[in-house]
Amino acid sequence: MCVAADGGAALALAAQVPIEALIGDFDSVTAASLSQIPPDRQFKVSEQETTDFDKALCLIDAPLVIGVGFLGGRIDHQLAAFSTLVRFAHRPCVLLGAEQIVLVAPPEMALATQAGEIVSIYPMAPVHGSSTGLEWPIDGLRLDPTGRIGTSNLARGPATLSMDSPNALLILPRRLILPVVQSLLRSDAVGWPLRAE
Repeated sequence: MCVAADGGAALALAAQVPIEALIGDFDSVTAASLSQIPPDRQFKVSEQETTDFDKALCLIDAPLVIGVGFLGGRIDHQLAAFSTLVRFAHRPCVLLGAEQIVLVAPPEMALATQAGEIVSIYPMAPVHGSSTGLEWPIDGLRLDPTGRIGTSNLARGPATLSMDSPNALLILPRRLILPVVQSLLRSDAVGWPLRAE
């Protein structure tokens, strides 16, 4: 099911993907796109305090969201999407890019990585974790965006990752989208709780 976030409607329409809902403040969706989406599928949220991605995640009721079109392009939009992922860590969401996927590192995850594949852990706030199967284990390290980060690590084969808080992005090869999604949707998967405001 496709839910378009504001101007993303143009991409879905160009790809001939049916849009079940359009969510956003409608500041970047064109009149031409709006004319192709029935009014009862348009959900305008006029406030400007949040991004269209935030608005969509607030209104979508799904076990998992795959975000397309949030990686690449404008760097400011990409950074905003990363912030949204962390803010909504309780909502399983994977951003799909041309070569990589990005998600909030869950409390625990087994990774179907192959030897030599890049596994990056980027902290958005201070976070601790542990790992197996990585060239440079993260056990005992304090990852922090202004200090030590965990990018460009290498898998030695299948790996595991455990994190103590929902403050790290996990960046993996795109080919892992299916096993990652399956892992996030497992009935015994442990996710992050809703953040306290």
